[in-house]
Amino acid sequence: MSTAMNERILLATRPVGYPKESDFRLEQQPIEQPADGQFLVRVGYLSLDPYMRGRMSDAKSYATPVKPGEVMVGGGVGRVEASRHPKFAVGDFVVGPNFGWQTYAISNGAGITKVDLELAPISTALGVLGMPGLTAYFGLLEIGQPRPGETVLVSAASGAVGAVVGQIAKIAGCRVVGIVGSDEKAAYIRDELGFDAAVNYRTAPDLAKAIGEACPNGVDVYFENVGGEILDAAMRNLNHRARIPVCGMIAEYNLDKPAVGPRPGRMILVSRARMEGFLVFDFHDQYPQALAALGRWVREGKIKYREDVVDGLKNAPQAFIGLMQGKNFGKLLVRVAKLDR
Repeated sequence: MSTAMNERILLATRPVGYPKESDFRLEQQPIEQPADGQFLVRVGYLSLDPYMRGRMSDAKSYATPVKPGEVMVGGGVGRVEASRHPKFAVGDFVVGPNFGWQTYAISNGAGITKVDLELAPISTALGVLGMPGLTAYFGLLEIGQPRPGETVLVSAASGAVGAVVGQIAKIAGCRVVGIVGSDEKAAYIRDELGFDAAVNYRTAPDLAKAIGEACPNGVDVYFENVGGEILDAAMRNLNHRARIPVCGMIAEYNLDKPAVGPRPGRMILVSRARMEGFLVFDFHDQYPQALAALGRWVREGKIKYREDVVDGLKNAPQAFIGLMQGKNFGKLLVRVAKLDR
């Protein structure tokens, strides 16, 4: 262990607009050994998520930004390789939000959860049975509060969060329409995930009209992952007392300056809609029951999932840039190491 090296990807410089590979730097350093109350994790999978773009900026946000020269932030799942912590033993598989873009990570156990490999593949702890699945669950059920027979519209509907939102909405007895960026993704959410309809925003000549045709009874819940022109179009189809859980604004993360466009205030007023931002961490105390429900639905085949896996830590920057451009299909993961039980 002492001769092995830890590969790390650092933020080299703050991006301007869309991130570039030159905004990242790969380096190696000796593997750190755990002190009392710590343990060492070998990372198996790294999760790539849109929120990371915000952490690369120094703009005010809900979390401290990554500074140039620091390891890029990111959730991961892996195996404990050495431990001086009373609750974590060598061989335990664990998932955590802050392992970062590196092959080995030191942890004191804060925010770390053990993974039961008998329930599902280890990668699902970063997807359908991890932060994206929990985000979908709480955002839809707690903020959106769908009722049977209502219409739920989801943007980025083939992504890690949106795909789960749509399937939970079907379980809740709703009509579900997804907005996606390709015909392949449209077919996937309709034919495999059970959405009632799909709208390709890249090919629709009039997006608001296309949404209206797919949602003939209007939109009762709009689950927002994108922002920008898609938000503008969705807002024109809201029903009275519609609910809009705001999960993300990926279309706006890479802008040099705010976009100019329709403002949602009037449509919120006219429809008396409620638009509410949320973070999955707001519901931390309810994670166990949410994971129990998600796990049950996965086992019963009511929730299906798709993973987009990239091999090698060195390829994380390129994969992340693709994520910002909508190139991934399903939950985006980097396989850092193949770990045996």
